[in-house]
Amino acid sequence: MSDRILYRLAALTGVAGGVLMLVAVARRAGLLPENGFTHALAPPASALLLLTLTALHLRQRREAGWLGLAGFVLNHLGLSGLFAIEFLTHAVLQYQDAATREAVLTGPGRPYFLVVALTFLIGVVLFGIASWRAGVLPRPALALYVPGLSAASLRAAVPEALYLGGLVAGAAGVLWFSVVLLRDATRPALVTA
Repeated sequence: MSDRILYRLAALTGVAGGVLMLVAVARRAGLLPENGFTHALAPPASALLLLTLTALHLRQRREAGWLGLAGFVLNHLGLSGLFAIEFLTHAVLQYQDAATREAVLTGPGRPYFLVVALTFLIGVVLFGIASWRAGVLPRPALALYVPGLSAASLRAAVPEALYLGGLVAGAAGVLWFSVVLLRDATRPALVTA
């Protein structure tokens, strides 16, 4: 697969993932109905962003160095864990009674959820620092992505408004990055080998 095709595909999955993040915010804020369909749209957002994150890392891998690689790996692992949590939450737990949900969320599942949140948070921050230093990705998009997804990673520890605002800012950063990747896919000179 050529880098141009990868960047184009990563841009499209980033747009889809960013839009699905905004749909999730609208559902949680009561702007969209809570039903099976709107719940089913939540898990794919994090899965789609895996390809976008990979392309962003490849776009700046030389300039971002080892710190960028560490941030990418932790961010990637965190997104993978979030996909598992979102799938569990929206495809399984919503159909359980309140006592069962509470037992899973506060019992054996709690340490897993905390590890995923911490891994994602550290990955986002390291990726952001390395990207800022590398100067390849647009810094305003980083200024949306890093604080936004950092707030979103702290979902259980911050007010709902901060969590939802973080998702909106993070989605805006992802959409901005997607436009950059799409632009890069049409400029062969910018595509790294």
